[in-house]
This record gives sequence, structure tokens and C-alpha cells, in this order.
Amino acid sequence: MSFFFGMFVGLASGLGLIVAFARYEKIRSFRHAYLAKTVASFARMTVQDSRKILPSQFYPPWLMWLNLQLKKIWPSVDEASSELIRTSVEPILEQYTPAILSSMKFAKLTLGTVAPQFTGVSIIESESGAGSITMELELQWDGNPNIVLNINTRLGVSLPVQVKNIGFTGVFRLIFKPLVDQFPCFGAVSYSLREKKDLDFTLKVVGGDISTIPGISDAIEDTIRNAIEDSITWPVWKIVPILPGDYSDLELKPVGTLDVKLVQAKELTNKDIIGKSDPYAVLFVRPLPDKMKTSKTINNQLNPIWNEHFEFIVEDASTQHLTVRVFDDEGVQVAELIGCAQVALKDLEPGKVKDIWLKLVKDLVVQRDTKNRGQVQLELLYCPFGTENSFKNPFNPDFSLTSLEKALKTVTDAADLERTMSQRKRDVIVRGVLSVTIIAAENLPAVDFMGKADPFVVLIMKTRVSRALFPFSQVVNETLNPVWNQTSDFIVEDALHEMIILEVWDHDTFKKEKIGRCIMTLTRVLLEGEVQDNFELDGAKSGKLFFHLKWSPQLVFRDA
Repeated sequence: MSFFFGMFVGLASGLGLIVAFARYEKIRSFRHAYLAKTVASFARMTVQDSRKILPSQFYPPWLMWLNLQLKKIWPSVDEASSELIRTSVEPILEQYTPAILSSMKFAKLTLGTVAPQFTGVSIIESESGAGSITMELELQWDGNPNIVLNINTRLGVSLPVQVKNIGFTGVFRLIFKPLVDQFPCFGAVSYSLREKKDLDFTLKVVGGDISTIPGISDAIEDTIRNAIEDSITWPVWKIVPILPGDYSDLELKPVGTLDVKLVQAKELTNKDIIGKSDPYAVLFVRPLPDKMKTSKTINNQLNPIWNEHFEFIVEDASTQHLTVRVFDDEGVQVAELIGCAQVALKDLEPGKVKDIWLKLVKDLVVQRDTKNRGQVQLELLYCPFGTENSFKNPFNPDFSLTSLEKALKTVTDAADLERTMSQRKRDVIVRGVLSVTIIAAENLPAVDFMGKADPFVVLIMKTRVSRALFPFSQVVNETLNPVWNQTSDFIVEDALHEMIILEVWDHDTFKKEKIGRCIMTLTRVLLEGEVQDNFELDGAKSGKLFFHLKWSPQLVFRDA
């Protein structure tokens, strides 16, 4: 009896120890995972994140010393910089004055008694060469400036508008160039607003309420923001000569062009209660009204096809981005944002077309939105000036960029360059013969009762204003992996603005059902001459279409 009792106690104790050990290991594993997650979070922290959780007294002593010295000299800085700001910003304000206003000038301009606070200083080694030093200053300013704008409307009404409650956080870049052997060891300093993280201000009519005049407040605010963007926001910079000399080589110059083809979007969020959204896109490299491009509106469509081409001037390919914003056109009401996307120009290989799908998000800065807002397809071609490589240009397969640059060497102004490029592209028609071979399809979805399909292909040639439909292949009965190997030749009148849509259909006796489609422009075949590839079918649960394209060009110029 005692034997069985001892065995029972031993088994119970053993099981208890096993359960306790397993529970301990589970708790230990959870604690390790939590600790690893915490360490990983700290590892991902940036300098900006650390500044948000650390108060200013924990800043390095030299940074606190720098802020103390700035506070001492701020009255002198205020006096010197106020006139500099007035002379440089007033012409920009006049340039962007909206139609409802006749003029906008500074009546008063002082920066107040509160000095900015430096929150970070860094030397950009990658930008600092043998003859220059590049420094970035991160600062925060909640100032009390006295800024009054004297605004005259088209109705003859004069409004003194005060700019109040200015809050600014950003990064200024200083470039000391060239370095010389004469004190202070650099000939000039260039300054620019490298990154504008936050800019808030309020407008108030002196002795009145600006909201009593509809539209005035928004117009003035847009003008101020555009003036800041165009005057000192990177890649624009201002040059301050320190020593006598010619510093014209430091001025901003275009470094290349960016060709963008807005192809299509798919699965856009529906913003309308009745019907579907009416999407259009706005594209820009610099967010200025005269440098933004707007596409046409596609009514009642969540999978729009635009097939539109735009050109942009690039000033700094290493830091600039192409931004795309897709809106729902609401007619007389303000358009509603569907989503936006951005691509860095530094990710583009010069002279090579990049076909890219960009996921749309709600906000490019705070990307916490997980909602599916759709995708947009772009074709991008960055062409730098002064390159020694010979790039094929999609506007003429036998034309090199270096030859184009020789023809444009006399054009120095960015606006003149943009007009010249656009005019040349409007004058060129790329005409030729396109040979299309539909090879096969695989893994098509079953659409018949017997688990098969009777697929055939329809080709659609689409331009910006019209479309032509061509029944292409024969019907292959009862298969999900058809093989066609059929070729047809098409005369293409303007390959720059045409695209092909290959639709796969199921043939039945009484009806025809579309399985899916793939859309492609002719840009790639214009550059490469011959393309063999496969695309997944849009609108289908599965399936790929294999094809071969061959281009035989014949360049034509439009009549004057």
C-alpha cells in the first residue's frame, strides 16, 4: 500500500514540477519577447524621436551655449534680417498674389523678441567636398513677430492683415562655399530651408475680422506658403557674398528632366454615396501652382485609365520627390482627397524607364492609415543633363540625350527649358508598325460549369481621345492554359500617346464573359525595340498572359 502511495505522490509531484516549469518558461519567454520588442523600438528611434521625450536641459552643453548666444544677439539679427526678408520675399508675394487681390506688401516687419531654439546641428559629410562645408541646423520657433501686410483688393478695399501666432519647426541648410585662405575662410554662404516640418500661423485684420470677406483668408495663406516654398525652400537657396568675387556658379541650375506617364489607377476608394468616384490626379516635384500638372477627370470610375504624359524640371535628384495626389472631383464643391503617393528621384536609374505601382496613403508624413485606398501606375524616366552616356529617348529611338542637350545648351532658364522641351515633344510624332504576338495564357479561372473556359483575346488600341477594338485570337475550347501563338501587325499613328489593352474573354454560344485584362503603354517597346513578357490579369482571380511585342519606327514631324 505504501508503495502505491509513494508512487502516487511521486507522479503528482513530478507532474506539478513539469507544469510549474512549463509555466515559468512561458512567462520567461514572454518577458524576453517584450524586452526584445522594447529594445527594437529604441533601436528604431531617430534623433528627432529622442528630442520629443527628452527635455531641453538634457541637450548637449554646446547646444545650450549656442542657444544662449543666439538669444543675446537676437535683437541685432532681427534688425539685419528684417530688411533682408522684406527685399527678398516681397517680389515673390507679388508673383503669387491671387486674382482677387491687386497687391500685397509689408507694412511692418520685425521678428520680435523671442529667439529660435536650436535643437540639433550636424555636418553633412556626403555633401561637403574639398571646397565646401555643408551644415544643417534644426530649429524650433514659437515667436512673437510683428508682421503686418498691406493688402489691396480689386474692389479698392485696403486691408491691414496681421500675421500672428507663428509656430515653426524645420531644418535650415548652410553651405559655406568656396573655401579660401582668407578670413573668414569662405567666400559666400548659401542658405535654404531644407525641411519644413511644421508651419502654423493665423491671420487677423487689424481692427476687424478677416472671415467677413469670403475667400480672402485662404487666398492670403496660400500666397504666403507659396512665397516661402518658392523663395527659400530646398532646392532653392539664397547666396550671401562674404568676400568680393563672382559667385554665379553657385546659383541654382536645372540638372535634368523627369518624364512621367500617368498610366492608370485601380481599386480606388469610393468617395461618393451615389455612383462611383470621379478621379483625377495632381502631380508635382515642387508644390507650386505653376509647376503642378493636373490630369483629366474620369467620371464614375474606380479603375481609371489616363494615359497622360507630363514633364518636370529637376533641380536636385538626390533630395527631390515626385508626388501624386488622386482626388475625387466634386464639381462646384472642394475636391476630396482619395490618396497620395511619393517616389524619390534618387531611386530612378538615369536613362531607364521605371514602371512602378504606388500604393496610395492618406498622409505622406504620418503613415498610420491601414485602409486600402488603391494604387496608381506610373512610368518614370529621369534624364540628367551633361551625361556622357547615350540614352535612348522614347520620343525618338535613334536620338541620344547628349544630342538633345547640344540643341538645348543655349537655354539656361528653367522656365524656358521646360517650354522648349514641351514644344519639341509636341512637334514629334512616333509612327510605325507594332507586331503583337499573343503566345499563351496559364492558370485562367474556371468560368464554365465543367470547370473549364473557352478563352480568346481582344486587343484595344487606346489613345487620349479614342479607342479601336480588334478581335485578335481564335477561341481555344475547354482549357485553362490556352496556347495561341498568333501574330498581327498594327499601324500606330502616334506611339507616344497610344496604349494597348489585351482582354481575355470566355466564348459561349449565347454570351461572352470577360475574364480579365492587362494594360500596357508602348514606352518600353519604343526604347527596347522588342519585348517578350507576361502580365497578371487584372480583374481575374488568377491567370497570366504571355505576349511578344516588336516595334518598327518611322519618325514624323507635325506640319507647322
